[in-house]
Order: sequence, then C-alpha cells, then structure tokens
Amino acid sequence: MTFIDSVKICFQKYVTFSGRARRAEYWWWALFVFLVSIIASIIDLTLFGQTQVSEPGSFLRTSDIVIFYPIISLALFLPSISALVRRLHDRDKSGWWYWLVLIPLVGPIVLFIWLVSRGTTGPNRFGPDPISGEGGPLSYEDSAIPSVTRQ
Repeated sequence: MTFIDSVKICFQKYVTFSGRARRAEYWWWALFVFLVSIIASIIDLTLFGQTQVSEPGSFLRTSDIVIFYPIISLALFLPSISALVRRLHDRDKSGWWYWLVLIPLVGPIVLFIWLVSRGTTGPNRFGPDPISGEGGPLSYEDSAIPSVTRQ
C-alpha cells in the first residue's frame, strides 16, 4: 500500500468505524496528518504572526490568530479516529480500547504497541483480513507480482 492509496482509503472511509485497517494504511495516514498539520501551522505563523518573546526569560508566545490549523484539525479528526478504530479492529480489539490513552504513561504505551503490531491473520469478528482479502491465504493473483501467461 502506498502513501497515496492510504490517504485515499482514509478519506473514502471518513467515518467508517467498522472493518479493519492494516498497519501501512494507518501509519501512512498518521504521517499525512502530521505533515498537513505542520504545513497548516507554518501557514498560520507566516500569515498571522511570528513566534515572539514578550519579555526576556518568559515563555514563547504565538499570535492569537490561527485559522488553518484548527480547520485542518477538525477536518482530519474523524478520519483519524476511524482509522485508529479500524487499526484496533485488525488486532481484534474493540475501538473502545482507544480510551486507554487516558491512563497516564501505561495507556499510550499499550495502545502504541497494539498499533505497531501485526494484525490477526485471517478473518476476525471485525471482518476479513485486509492483507489477504476474504480470510484465505494470499493467492498468486492477488499478489503484487505480475503473472505471465503463455498463449
């Protein structure tokens, strides 16, 4: 799965909280969200003010006006949550396990381990294996290797 394929799938499944998402789909999407967020922040800082120091020794303060970053954050919030839920489904975990992030230190670490771990092989209660299709082993026709037939 390529970066572009992953972004397309996540936008197509904007609020689809059922099914499964493979690791590549989730992590390419996470990279896309990260990059778009940085770009939106740079645009906000460029158009509405640079970071400045109000007094020597004080914390850095940014402009009070930000437009692009909040809009991008809102637009990408639901597809990000749905991709995460589908990724948990691939591990055969309920999407409700997302709330582990509220447990300090341990919760985010456990969630991260689940997100980087391989999904369950074959079908599970959330659907078919996203790598092999309908739960069967990956067939030659489904592989990325082109087949050569003789006439």
